[in-house]
Amino acid sequence: MEIKLLVLFLALVADRLLGDPERLWRMVPHPVTLFGKAISFIDDRYNDARLTAAERRRNGALAMIFLLLAVFIAGLLLSGLLRHMSWFGALVEIALVAVFLAQKSLADHVSRVAVALRDEGLEGGRRAVSMIVGRDPQSLDQAGVSRAAIESLAENSSDGVVAPVFWYLLLGLPGIFAYKLLNTADSMIGHLNPRYRDFGRFAARLDDAANWIPARLTGGLAVLAAWLHLGHAAGMRSFGVMMRDARLHRSPNAGWPETAYAGALDVALAGPRIYAGDIVNEPMINGGGKRDLGAVDIEAALRLFWLSMTFLAAIVLVFGLIGLLL
Repeated sequence: MEIKLLVLFLALVADRLLGDPERLWRMVPHPVTLFGKAISFIDDRYNDARLTAAERRRNGALAMIFLLLAVFIAGLLLSGLLRHMSWFGALVEIALVAVFLAQKSLADHVSRVAVALRDEGLEGGRRAVSMIVGRDPQSLDQAGVSRAAIESLAENSSDGVVAPVFWYLLLGLPGIFAYKLLNTADSMIGHLNPRYRDFGRFAARLDDAANWIPARLTGGLAVLAAWLHLGHAAGMRSFGVMMRDARLHRSPNAGWPETAYAGALDVALAGPRIYAGDIVNEPMINGGGKRDLGAVDIEAALRLFWLSMTFLAAIVLVFGLIGLLL
């Protein structure tokens, strides 16, 4: 386990420094791109509108189980191969784990929203935030753009970093492969619309289960970061808002990191928003917090994010070193 922890620590450092090199992924397909193609294949082949709802649910579940087993077995085989390659195998594993983390890429995308708001005004912010959220950007004012960016940062700190870390620690390469496939499937077919309500139901439910623990760990990291960076009062407020408001969110998981960030920064998040012309009414999270948000609040959320990720890496390193010394 201690070697796995040190591999994970180095992967976290590599991802933080390098992110996703665009030049590399222009030459070879990113693994998540391959996952997406596999999911599109099963969608095109087995999600037939002429089938009954029960048949589409069955097809979606069986197809996802097959894909998950395939990537899990691939991860087992690759892990076995790398174990026989000494230090070179460890370097390959570090690179593979780093590929499935999203610290720098997430922060870069969110940072672009703050920069666009400052340099180009509302239209620039809308354009930048449309790259990371699904809501209608033209319906957003400056505060709405800022809320969307902060919510995306908080939620994806769980989906894009903490959850892959958790599943790698639990099950190694097979675990992180399977999690990233499942999370990709949820983003592609886990929607409550007529096309995917039944076919994507299994993927959506399983993704909720896979993220249950990581989402709460992410919230805890944000509380810790708030306490050490912003002071005792901010830490207590972050914890209190998380415990009070997390269950107000329509997602069983996203509410935990989002409420922790809302409390730490003392801002109001969520509330009504528009997706594809449809209004989704949600209660405000930390409704008594600041509502007139802007670029400065996005930047404050980014500082909280990076401190949370620093604590995550430090915890992984400390446990790895303790394992080596015992």
